[in-house]
Parts: sequence; structure tokens; C-alpha cells
Amino acid sequence: MLYDSQSNDITMALTGESLITRSLSPFTEEGFLKVIDLLRDADVSFTNAEMLFHDYEGCPGIEHPGTWMRAEPSMIGELQWAGFDIAACAMNHAYDYGETGVLVNIENFDDFGLPHAGTGANLALARAPAYVDTAKGRVALLAACDHLQVPGGEAVNQRPDMKGKPGVNFIHVEEAYTIDQASMNDLKRISEALGWEQGKVARRQGRWPQEKWADTGEFFRFGASRRIAPPKFRVGEGYGQTTMMDPEDLKQNLKYVRDARRMADWVMFSFHCGYHGASSSEPADHLIELAHAVIDAGADVFIGHGPHRDKGIEIYNGKPIFYSIGDFILQNDTVLLQPSDAYSRYGLDWWEATPADYYDARSGKQTRGQDVGAVYWQSIVALANWEAGRLKTIELHPIDLGMGLPMGQRGRPVMAQGAVAREILERFQSMSKPFGTTIEIADGLGVITVG
Repeated sequence: MLYDSQSNDITMALTGESLITRSLSPFTEEGFLKVIDLLRDADVSFTNAEMLFHDYEGCPGIEHPGTWMRAEPSMIGELQWAGFDIAACAMNHAYDYGETGVLVNIENFDDFGLPHAGTGANLALARAPAYVDTAKGRVALLAACDHLQVPGGEAVNQRPDMKGKPGVNFIHVEEAYTIDQASMNDLKRISEALGWEQGKVARRQGRWPQEKWADTGEFFRFGASRRIAPPKFRVGEGYGQTTMMDPEDLKQNLKYVRDARRMADWVMFSFHCGYHGASSSEPADHLIELAHAVIDAGADVFIGHGPHRDKGIEIYNGKPIFYSIGDFILQNDTVLLQPSDAYSRYGLDWWEATPADYYDARSGKQTRGQDVGAVYWQSIVALANWEAGRLKTIELHPIDLGMGLPMGQRGRPVMAQGAVAREILERFQSMSKPFGTTIEIADGLGVITVG
């Protein structure tokens, strides 16, 4: 062979969400350094960068339901120190600081030389692949998401006579609910009484026009934003829910997957999903559809994240689909500053209260929400191993992020041990079984054997 990459062998280290606000490089625990070695020893290592890296050049966005995510630009260097080669930036916090935050974040990633995908100065750039060269071949990454904390964060295409808009590669999703006939009759009666039906006639334009559902027997009402699909209801057996992607968004993303397939030896697709299936551990319908579609279009691996918890793994046409990998770094309670709206939401004096006051109020001093859910503080580093172009094995290395420890200590991954490691791996076993995936557990490690 002329080049090593002709062997078509590669090991990918795949992680979920990195909510990083503190340095990694000072620490030397054995369990932590074992995690770092996994990333550094792989041929390519990936993470979802769940932070905006900037120095507050932009203003915080309004109508925000959560925490405004931000870290010092130097934290990009810490991700590189840990061994990460490429990162996704398409996530729900991408627009927390508006267009300026998007553009400065991109600039800082470029300054540090860490390839990234999923946001851009316009929609074409947000959808375009990022590339990194490795000894085992050129790797492409595409990234998208389906939910945002701040409205209006979608990137927009430019025209010959008009600039585009900076933002995220956004895939629009609509929800449909199945209800019984009696409930449908009640909805229609309420809609007519409150004047919603007349309002629909006046609002037939936009991404989700009324004509789209004409004569289908479905009921809908518009939400507050024309960018967001209004929920629709249809009569059926019992009660249920499904989610569907905008077909044009899907088409355009698959176009770039096919482009990356021709330009790279290996193709990753990252997706930040804000919807669940029938339960919090199940993937939403559109997530399954998207994962299958990008694999069919030429991607080698699909990496889901977004709910801050793990979901199942599927091997589809010999390629791995991770419906969600949970948190790899969880330091969202040491974000340096928050805007006044964040304090007011919890009844705090926005002039006098401190950041620690806000984080204590948000978590009830670690008594509610994410702070008390073990699934948010336990996850994996997945090592996907290919030989001669075929997926052979996936190793699941369980990690522990220190739930319950003080703010200044927790959130950094170490190798999980004993009962915690088994709990993580058995959870993956259970969630992956419906997809026909078998995970063998031995010596604190999970292994999927493919071929």
C-alpha cells in the first residue's frame, strides 16, 4: 500500500455532551487519565461542544428557559489537550448570545485550529462538513439540531442580493398526537368558541401553512412562532405521539452527507435532539428516520445527543447508530455569569444575587432536576473499531461524573467502577435490545461484536 489510510482501519472515540467551564489539564487521578488515554489513543476523537466560547462580545438572548452557556475560549484548548480532534457546535445553546455569539464562537474554534461543524455565517456554511486529517484517513463531520433555547437561531441562506443569517443547521420538526374521536370533537368545539378557526384563515402563510393539512381530518392551531410547527391531532386508536422532519431540511442535509462521502474516507453525522419517543429512554420517531437516512446516504456513524442521558445503540446496515450519548463533561453550574433574566426567573434579586445563588436556586441546592438524576452523571466513551472498512467491535467504557459532589469538583469524567459501571452498561443493554443489539459485559467493559 502507498498510504496507511488505504487499510481502511480506524478507531473512533465518541463522546456525548461537553459542558466544559473548567480546565482539565491540571488533574492527575488515574481514573481520569484513563479516560484521556482513550481519547488520545484513538485515531479520531469527537465531542459535542455544548458551550459557546467567547468573552461576552454578544448580548444574551431573551425568552430563554434555561442556563445561558458560555466558557472562556481557552477551554477549546483544554478539549484539544484531552485529545479531541473535531467537535459539533449544532446544539440548542448555539444562539444563547445571538448572531455575535455564533460568529465569535466560530472565530475562536478557528483560532485554536479545532475543526467544527453545525453553525455558520449562513445556512450553507452551517450545513457544510468539517474535515480533519488523521493517519487513518480524512474524517468528515456534519452536525445539526432540532431545538433551540432562544428563538430565531436558525441559520438562513444568502441570496445574490441579500446576506444570509448566522446560526445553526436546524432541522424543523413537527409533532402529531393521536387522540380518540370524542377528544377531537372537544378540540374542534373549543377552537371554534375561542376564535382559533378564524385565526387560522388569516395565518395561512409561513413554513406550516393551513393548506398542508387541508381535508386530512387533522386538527391544528398555530403556536406563537411561525418557525415552529403547531401541534396537530388526528383520530386513532388510543393516545400517542409521533414526530416528523421537514422534508426539505432532510433533503438538504443528505446532500451534504453525500458530498462528504466523496470528499472523505470516513463520515460522521452528529445530531442534537430535543424530543423523546414514548419514554425518555426511547428515541423519537424522526431521530430514527434521520439516523437511517444519513447512513443510507453514506455516513459511517450517527452520534445522537441532546437529552443529557444515554439511549440505545443500533447497528444499521453494518454502521453504528448511537441514539444518544449522555454527558461527557457536566460543568453547567460553574458558568461564570448569567443575565438578569436568569435570576428573576427564580425570584432572586437580580442586582444583589450572585452566580452561586442562581445555581443553588436552579437545583434547589442539589435536591431536584438534573442534580439528582444519576442518568445525567453517568455515560460512556464509545470506541468504534473498523478493520478493512468493516465495523468489527464497539467498546463501551463507562464514565462517572461525580453526582452529588460540590460544584467545584463534580462534572469531570473518570472511569466508572464496580456497581456504577455495571449500572451504566446494563442500562445500555436494556435500551439497545429492542434494536437487536447484543452487549456483552465483562470486567467493567461493554462490547458489541459486529463482524
